[in-house]
Amino acid sequence: MFKKLVLFILLIGGGYFIYSHYFSAHPGQAGFAMPASPVSVAEVISRKSEVWSEFSGRLVAVDSAEIRPRISGTIDKIHFKEGQWVEKDDLLFTIDQKPYIAALQAAQAKSSFAEAEFVRAKSLITDKAIPKREYDQRRNEVESARAELTKAKLDYDYTLIKSPISGRVGRAELTVGNLVDAGGNAPILTSVVSNKPIYADFDIDETTYLNYLKSAGNDQNKLKDIAVSLALADENGKPYLGHVQSFDNHINVSSGTLRVRAIFDNQSGGLIPGLFANIKIGSIAKNDVILINEHAINTDQSIKFVWVVGADNKVVYRPIKLGGTVDGLRAVSEGLALGDKIVINGTQRVMMPGQEVAPKIVDMEKPAP
Repeated sequence: MFKKLVLFILLIGGGYFIYSHYFSAHPGQAGFAMPASPVSVAEVISRKSEVWSEFSGRLVAVDSAEIRPRISGTIDKIHFKEGQWVEKDDLLFTIDQKPYIAALQAAQAKSSFAEAEFVRAKSLITDKAIPKREYDQRRNEVESARAELTKAKLDYDYTLIKSPISGRVGRAELTVGNLVDAGGNAPILTSVVSNKPIYADFDIDETTYLNYLKSAGNDQNKLKDIAVSLALADENGKPYLGHVQSFDNHINVSSGTLRVRAIFDNQSGGLIPGLFANIKIGSIAKNDVILINEHAINTDQSIKFVWVVGADNKVVYRPIKLGGTVDGLRAVSEGLALGDKIVINGTQRVMMPGQEVAPKIVDMEKPAP
């Protein structure tokens, strides 16, 4: 206990000795001030630009079809390779035709006989050689035979299963030799998906939609002229360019968003349905836009802000509202004006509003590291 007390007295005494001798020798240090922090500062710029807003979406096929048999029978042939491109009416499967050929021949024979009987009945009814009832019966028989022949022809045609659309065919779900049923139990034989062109579906917020509508002068038709850029998840390669196809007719009240559909030519076939896509949608017209470097943007919970440097080299906290991107810069819709200077590099050195900085002026578009 005695040793601890002695140690405590020595520490207090030593601290007092250092304080008294240091600040007596350096009286100006008693009011020690934090030195100005070196930062890179750039003046905000304005440019007449087309602003691009970013969204996430999925690719959707323009047309797709599940191929099912319309008659029962055994799969006799498969006429495609999995994944190949097929045109509309290209042959995909053949169902065993033999029973349907026989049925067609029987229907043709029955129809021919009924036609001949009806011709004789017409000549006899003119001479009143047969009763009207027998004539009506012959007429009904020929109409029934014609219907059976039509059905037999359709059944025969259905043995040749063709693609209803142009697109890329999937794998054969059933192979040669399998027996398939028609009707409600008909299995999926394969699928065909059209991806030339292809859709991209994504959601935009209500405010963004209203801004687009205002820019279009409340003309819905002008909204279809909005340019859209699409990049895949890996973001490699040249982006795909397209345009807005349609805006949905209602806002999703639970999310406050509106579904938008864009269309892309996709002649290379590189885009396939279901892929995740990074989508940028351009503004309708070019307007004067305040632009800043992304490095200047800070986050305070949900608030985006920048440090504005005043004439006295002291920083001011400035909340901002962000827009889309323009040539690698970020548009600012609220919070900044021409002439404002903001901290670009060294924001981590700024600890509080009113702090003095040592600014180095740099280019907003290409600030030095």
